Amino acid sequence: MDLPWYSLLIPLLVFIFFLHQWFFTTSNVQKKLPPSPRKLPIIGNLHQLGSHPHRSLHKLSEKHGPVMLLHLGSKPMLIASSVEAARDIMKTHDLIWASRPKSSIVDRLFYRSKDVAFSPFGEYWRQVRSIMVLNLLSSNRVQSFRGVREDETTNMIAKIRQGCDSSSSIIYLGDHLCALTNNIISRVAFGRTYNERESGIDAQAILAEFVELVGRFNVGDYIPWLKWINKITGLDTKVEKVAKKLDTFLESVIEEHIIRNEKRKYRAGEAEDFVDVLLEIQNGKETGFPLQRDSLKAILLESFGAATDTYTTLDWTMAELLRQPRTMETLQNEVRQLAQGKSEITEDDLKNMQYLRAVIKESLRLHPPDPLLLPRESMEDVNLLGYYHIPAKTQAIINAWAIGRDPLLWENPEEYRPERFLNCDIDVKGLNFELIPFGAGRRGCPGSSFAIAVIELALAKLVHKFNFALPEGLKPEDLDMTESIGMTTRRKSPWLVVATPCT
Repeated sequence: MDLPWYSLLIPLLVFIFFLHQWFFTTSNVQKKLPPSPRKLPIIGNLHQLGSHPHRSLHKLSEKHGPVMLLHLGSKPMLIASSVEAARDIMKTHDLIWASRPKSSIVDRLFYRSKDVAFSPFGEYWRQVRSIMVLNLLSSNRVQSFRGVREDETTNMIAKIRQGCDSSSSIIYLGDHLCALTNNIISRVAFGRTYNERESGIDAQAILAEFVELVGRFNVGDYIPWLKWINKITGLDTKVEKVAKKLDTFLESVIEEHIIRNEKRKYRAGEAEDFVDVLLEIQNGKETGFPLQRDSLKAILLESFGAATDTYTTLDWTMAELLRQPRTMETLQNEVRQLAQGKSEITEDDLKNMQYLRAVIKESLRLHPPDPLLLPRESMEDVNLLGYYHIPAKTQAIINAWAIGRDPLLWENPEEYRPERFLNCDIDVKGLNFELIPFGAGRRGCPGSSFAIAVIELALAKLVHKFNFALPEGLKPEDLDMTESIGMTTRRKSPWLVVATPCT
């Protein structure tokens, strides 16, 4: 008796099912994914990030390993907390990981991500990065700004001394460090400083709002159907408000330069700043690359925002030195001996200050300004460490904070001990993956040389001119070292310091 045709359907479906299972299992064996912490429905691992993600992810890596795959909402994110993984991402497969994921807050603040740091990989990024490096951050350009650095650090010392001459020698040192870095960047990029007293524009306050927002977590980027929460919390409104403030400020700077440049033929010899350079490039005659107004403003905003990382490193360094009086004394002895009784230190005097450089490296090891380096995004499937399969469009976060505390790399990693960098070739230029505060590879920070030049000179002048101590009754171990919340990890609390002039 012939069987009806549909009687063969069930065995066929069973065969297809097992065939699918076999292929699926084989594929997963061959394409092994990194270990993942247990995730929740819908939100994935979002609940495990905490208020200080670099610390939370470090704890997770101690349990699950230095390479983890998390899911923030539905989006996969690779977390790398080892030298080997960082090197594989930023060197071996640097090109594959050269792009950036989209961020709605960054998109709004940076004119649809037209800056260098956040723009996706491609021809536009190559062009704007080349413009910034050649005209602001090359070795020759950094050296050409030496006069600005020396002038502004001298001004800072004078203001601190003025504070010491008043009824009290107790000062908010962080305010002076913040003003210093902002003034240097403003003069280099904009041609002059912008503060409320002189210009009516409180650029420092605007920058503080901007930096706080760039580091904010936006749930809508990871769970799109929850983006309405930003309206309830007021995040969208705040982003819009700050974006308009920034745009108004940048437009005023550009218009000021345009008006000035129209009269420049009557003012021969006037110095050229970065805005002038960008305005010349804007028509595309010099580079063949037309620079739109929004791009110009995005690049300027990125330059202005770079002052934050420099200030952060100076602030952490001075805090650590106050907690370690012997380290402070060793640094002061080196600086004062090499200064050879000079009344003023110049950048020429910094060349032989080995301990000064060791102090800065140790600060960047323990307190990288951006503890989770800016996220990258893979442009195609990639094999990580010869073992893990990472699909295209996976974000990668490198935990520089965790690498700086790896006990396999650093003896007593929680101790602040600059001596570990004496007679040591490890540098911060992105070639030694044990110390990567500025990242590495194509998407490494191009402004690291500029930042280090400012930090070295400011720190040397501070310890040359003053003895610093904590206010009476406050012990070094009592100094509040709590971190702020945000992409750039600053000290949370302002702090008072007793500054005593010594020369």
